[in-house]
Amino acid sequence: MGEVKDWRPFVYGGVASITAEFGKQQVHSMAYSTPRPLTGTSAICTGTFPIDTTKTRLQIQGQKIDQTFSQLRYRGMTDAFVKISREEGLRALYSGIWPAVLRQATYGTIKFGTYYTLKKLANERGLLTNEDGSERVWSNILCAAAAGAISSAIANPTDVLKVRMQVHGKGQHKGLLGCFGEIYKYEGVRGLWRGVGPTAQRAVVIASVELPVYDFCKLQLMNAFGDHVANHFISSFIASLGSAIASTPIDVIRTRLMNQRHVSITMNGVVTAAATPKLYSGSLDCAVQTIRNEGLPALYKGFIPTWVRMGPWNIIFFITYEQLKKY
Repeated sequence: MGEVKDWRPFVYGGVASITAEFGKQQVHSMAYSTPRPLTGTSAICTGTFPIDTTKTRLQIQGQKIDQTFSQLRYRGMTDAFVKISREEGLRALYSGIWPAVLRQATYGTIKFGTYYTLKKLANERGLLTNEDGSERVWSNILCAAAAGAISSAIANPTDVLKVRMQVHGKGQHKGLLGCFGEIYKYEGVRGLWRGVGPTAQRAVVIASVELPVYDFCKLQLMNAFGDHVANHFISSFIASLGSAIASTPIDVIRTRLMNQRHVSITMNGVVTAAATPKLYSGSLDCAVQTIRNEGLPALYKGFIPTWVRMGPWNIIFFITYEQLKKY
């Protein structure tokens, strides 16, 4: 039984992540047929991905050095939601849903499984808890940071696919495989790991804030609510606010790097011309140019949809995870 239990955090993390991302396949029915009234968890599940799409659109707009996205098309999350639905159709809000689900099947599984496995190992070696039984903050953060960096680096190609499909919306890519084939054909394997640096940094920040804050809040609220849904709900909500504040600037940089294409025209193995301009040389260059051209607040573009999405996503995830732990 010992070996089986060691795998449970990975399985539970993956199942809970997919549940939070997709939710009982009702996104598909909502996007492709007449929407039906949804209640409770299912309604929250189906609502989170379109919010992520609006976040991505807000983060890439206003880039003065990129003529394609220099215009400010959307005033905010609600305006983006309305305009995308009106101009491109409801299905456009779900562009990239399949790589998102695939991402959670890998990222969520590895991240949460690794985090709780590392915590278990640290506890066995006396590194996790103090003499009074409370968890050491630095140990918790290190476990979360390591889990976030490893999982995000592995899952980066699915993130690139999701961002590209969200940006271009309906009809620009022939589904998941078509988008994958286009990136691989014109940008090579490196194109699938575009923005892996800030992706790992963002994951480290989110994991370092989100998981320890959740565990801390859950422990503090144990006397008031016990190990029940109310505790999990409040703790996950607080954790999501902290992670949204800490991660949004890195997320803006990550999204812009992932969306830019480095396509070169080659003849007989020799590069003859650049088909697309190279806008940013890296994370730091992207941050500097964004602040210089758009101002410091530009690093918080998409903050509202980021938090609005993180809130219900984390609530669904942690409640699902805690329920799965009982079996």
